[in-house]
Amino acid sequence: MLISLSALLLGLSACQKEEGPAEKAGKEMDKAVDKIGQQIEKAGESVQDAAKSDKK
Repeated sequence: MLISLSALLLGLSACQKEEGPAEKAGKEMDKAVDKIGQQIEKAGESVQDAAKSDKK
């Protein structure tokens, strides 16, 4: 049983490949899009805050 489990774990770890250039680029793009989204959200909050202060 222990040998079978060891062979299974070894086989699964060998299946993982290193990230290729396309996958790395995709992850970098995801990070950039997330950062842009956060900046847009902050800008929207600033606009809402400015609109609230104008109504007073």
